[in-house]
Amino acid sequence: SGTRIELEAADGTRLGAYEAGPDEAAATVVVAQEIFGVNAHIRSVVDRYAAFGYRSIAPAVFDRAEAGVELGYDEAGIARGRELVGAIGGVEGAMVDIAAAVDHAASRGPVAVVGYCFGGSLAWLSAADLPIAAAVGYYGGQIHGLIDRRPAVPTMLHFGELDHAIPLDHVDAVASAHPDVTVHVYEGAQHGFHCDARSSFDARSA
Repeated sequence: SGTRIELEAADGTRLGAYEAGPDEAAATVVVAQEIFGVNAHIRSVVDRYAAFGYRSIAPAVFDRAEAGVELGYDEAGIARGRELVGAIGGVEGAMVDIAAAVDHAASRGPVAVVGYCFGGSLAWLSAADLPIAAAVGYYGGQIHGLIDRRPAVPTMLHFGELDHAIPLDHVDAVASAHPDVTVHVYEGAQHGFHCDARSSFDARSA
């Protein structure tokens, strides 16, 4: 299992992060959280990348609004998560904290950003704006609104066919605008299909 560490963002904000994996890892995966914080599930994702041999780190981007946020996957958790996204300035506001995690890891070798839900959109912005090697986004609902941002590194996006929040025409538009981006759509999958703590988990798609 990993450890909790502290990062300092470029604006001086201090935030927590959960980090795991071997010190001698050849590369690092930065895990960009869902709107539910760096909760038990996100920590488990970090642990899984660590088990594959990567150093992995999940910065707690909500810390600049409220420390130690861990929300459940119910309506109250969704509502509070959306409030916190607004409180930190949305995806653009969160990017300074993703950048802090990338900077923290950069001395160890190449860094990738993998994000889920809210974090999927952060992965998209990371591909365009941060000094990383690759990016992977799962069902990032704001990617279509950020369609003019151009990834500078290999980028892969994953979407569910039945995602209530991301219409397939938005997915098609992103794929058409960015032919170099690998876009996968999973038949019968809903939003959050990769999260095995959610009722929408779909093992086959994941």
